[in-house]
Amino acid sequence: MNLTVYLAGQIHDDWRGEVKKKAQEKSLSLTFVGPQTDHERSDNVGESILGEQPENAYKDDAASSINNFRTEVLMQKSDVVIALFGEKYKQWNTAMDASAALTMNKPTIIVRPDSLIHPLKELSNKANVTVETVDQALDVLAYIYE
Repeated sequence: MNLTVYLAGQIHDDWRGEVKKKAQEKSLSLTFVGPQTDHERSDNVGESILGEQPENAYKDDAASSINNFRTEVLMQKSDVVIALFGEKYKQWNTAMDASAALTMNKPTIIVRPDSLIHPLKELSNKANVTVETVDQALDVLAYIYE
């Protein structure tokens, strides 16, 4: 059995690569999908497809509609969502993606450090599982295969 896992979270470092490597080390049959991780491509996709926009607000709106479309398609096709909340970057997109996953009734694992227990208490309460590390999230998925 192969599971498709949507990796929701910031795109400013290679945490997804680490997850993929650790999953491979555990011999987990997982396929990973997620948001566009090329920040420039993500920001400019609207103008790339629709043409130059008259103002930055329109540019952002065009890009966000296409990024949201991509996210919805990939998330709908996913079996599980892992939403990583970190401390280094603003986590608005992660919160939006986690909320979307829950709305779609996707099994959701939230990864968050101790410092975010209070700000994420309602979202964590709605998720299927909340853990503190990516390793713990992968252990949850490994348990499926036992």
